[in-house]
Amino acid sequence: MADQAARPVVGPAREFVVEADGGSRGNPGPAGYGAVVLDAATGETLVEAAEYLGVVTNNVAEYRGLLAGLHAAKELDPDARVHVRMDSKLVVEQMSGRWKIKHPDMKPLATEAARVFPPGRVTYEWIPRADNKHADRLANEAMDAGARGEQWSPSESTAELDAASDAATAGVGSRAAADTDVRAAKAVASPGWGPPDLGAPATFVLLRHGETPLTPQKRFSGSGGTDPSLSAVGREQAERVAASLARRGTIEAIVASPLARTRETAGIVAARLGLEVAVEEGLRETDFGAWEGLTFGEVRERYADDLDAWLASPDAEPTGGGESFAATGARIAATRDKLVAAYAGRTVLLVSHVTPIKTFLQLALGAPPESLFRMELSAASLSAVAYYADGGASVRLFNETSHLR
Repeated sequence: MADQAARPVVGPAREFVVEADGGSRGNPGPAGYGAVVLDAATGETLVEAAEYLGVVTNNVAEYRGLLAGLHAAKELDPDARVHVRMDSKLVVEQMSGRWKIKHPDMKPLATEAARVFPPGRVTYEWIPRADNKHADRLANEAMDAGARGEQWSPSESTAELDAASDAATAGVGSRAAADTDVRAAKAVASPGWGPPDLGAPATFVLLRHGETPLTPQKRFSGSGGTDPSLSAVGREQAERVAASLARRGTIEAIVASPLARTRETAGIVAARLGLEVAVEEGLRETDFGAWEGLTFGEVRERYADDLDAWLASPDAEPTGGGESFAATGARIAATRDKLVAAYAGRTVLLVSHVTPIKTFLQLALGAPPESLFRMELSAASLSAVAYYADGGASVRLFNETSHLR
């Protein structure tokens, strides 16, 4: 038999994980991105990249972070396979082909990102912000450098050290609320798929209070305002929800926010069900500072810059020292943990407000903070979340209002 020429041995393609993020302090405002390329097998950081971008929007900064990560991965190995992890739902869904790209500033960036590697070599995954700390820190370092009139330098980066510290301490002592919520969201990905021996969950039936005189006018009404009572319509709504809950016969306890409108709603329900009302300070509404009592349009007219910042970042506070969504989220997470421990295996009615109820749902779903703006929650509506012994959560109902019709 004739000798055959030796064939080159081709090893498996390398696999990288790209984590990317972008931010804008003002949206649009001073912006920057961060990206990190990791070895998929070892988790080793291979490349860090960050850049101050000047004044652009948050979404443009996120796309620029994605591009930087993809190009860095390609420089390491143009034949590699890449798994992208980002906390931008918009970028992940658009690059996965599930959402259309309509904004003219993002179309060319998305097109460029799709061309860095051949089709099929890049996959995308949305992750909570708490799981994207490395890239987030890089983006903030770039923005900080830009504010000083400098460019970001890899030698100044502390992102990898912070990420390592977070990993080392993740299981020791108390954990951040966001990390707990990530674990919970992963534990029960689909209702009913968990192990059969977890026991009965703690089920929170979340009732928004009935209407007040401010509700039909869509005015900001938090914990720092006039603390209005229910209107006649609101009391009728509370009676209707009480009748509906009495027919279901599942509520074993009632806990209410300390504000007048929630205590009044809870009292009407409790009288129908023959239960007492416990008051929980953690269920109060967000404090909207100087915006209390104003409509959205009035806030836009008087405090445009503060409103834009508030809409762009969960860390921004309403004018006059109100409470940020991030602070509300931490408070609700702590309140949830306290109540889950106190009412394990029981069905409890929590009478609260728009932002706390939306936050319960956001945390249960592991959704990004901007999801709070994408939920409609009617007065006297019912939602429900079940919490299991392994830390998993299952959303079972959202904005149910059939009892009002």
